[in-house]
Amino acid sequence: MKKILIPMMVLAIIIAFYEQSKPDKNIYIIVIAIAIFMFGMMRLSAKTPSKNQEEEEQDV
Repeated sequence: MKKILIPMMVLAIIIAFYEQSKPDKNIYIIVIAIAIFMFGMMRLSAKTPSKNQEEEEQDV
């Protein structure tokens, strides 16, 4: 999943930056590209363990 997600996020940011540099910007393309990037970041960060996970396990 990570092999697909990271290139998709990079492509979305490249498209957003390219679209932003044009004189006639299409806001819908920029918003969609940012939404794809944020969705990808959410999926990647969901697999990262919490920093406080060890402390929570000791309290139980």
